[in-house]
Amino acid sequence: MTGQLLTRIAAFALIGAIVSGCSWFESDEVPIEDRSAREIYDTAQALLDDGEPIPAAKMFDEVERLYPFSQLAKRAIIQSAFSSYTANDYPAARASANRYLDLYPSDIDSPYAQYLIALTYYDNIVDVGRDQIGTESALRELKEVVRRYPESDYARDSRLKIDLTHNHLAGKEMDVGRYYLKRGHFVAAINRFKVVLDEYQTTSHAPEALHRIVEANLAMGVAREAQIAAAVLAENFPGSEWYAASYALLTDRDLRPEKADDGFFSSIYRRVILGDWL
Repeated sequence: MTGQLLTRIAAFALIGAIVSGCSWFESDEVPIEDRSAREIYDTAQALLDDGEPIPAAKMFDEVERLYPFSQLAKRAIIQSAFSSYTANDYPAARASANRYLDLYPSDIDSPYAQYLIALTYYDNIVDVGRDQIGTESALRELKEVVRRYPESDYARDSRLKIDLTHNHLAGKEMDVGRYYLKRGHFVAAINRFKVVLDEYQTTSHAPEALHRIVEANLAMGVAREAQIAAAVLAENFPGSEWYAASYALLTDRDLRPEKADDGFFSSIYRRVILGDWL
């Protein structure tokens, strides 16, 4: 009898332990609606730190949804944007960053939110042989960082990226221009090279653009325009391979570089020589 009683007591104790364990497990899975803003935020941050940016972004969004007027909600929006950016979910990153700017346009993290929007385009820039809509979007958003937050660290970095983006867009124009030039479409080629000089004149492509204009004009028999373009090259890039190539093309025809007093190359000349670049 005593043995049976002990067995029953042990069984009840085991059942109690199991029930107690289940109750403990269930209490650990508190519905998200019952958690505090800090608990949700910390969970999201832990996910991000553990390399889980997608669920982290969703969890940060929950902070804003459940506690929209808390201080953590403001921080959660920018962290959601960063998490989505880390996961290469650029549309979601832009959506969160734009929402942050709509709500807190003058906040301390606003420059970063605008910069993050720019990065979602900049990091996705494709090679010059493909459509450059994304590159143009990157340029637009980078300029917006500089315009709205000129004294921020992000503005300084954006200026560097603007230069690289200009160089990329100029490369696209050069690529198309060379294509036309090789096929004898000289006017179309010149127009592309003029875009480089007019819009991206501070890039590394400017010397070649001038030389290609010399080349295209000579191919059409328009010596005067070729001489003027070569003069701009001579004044600004006298030691470059492109000036040497242009000079050789001209001298083969008993021509020399000549400065211009008016027209497109006159304005280009003034901007280059006098330092009046856009």
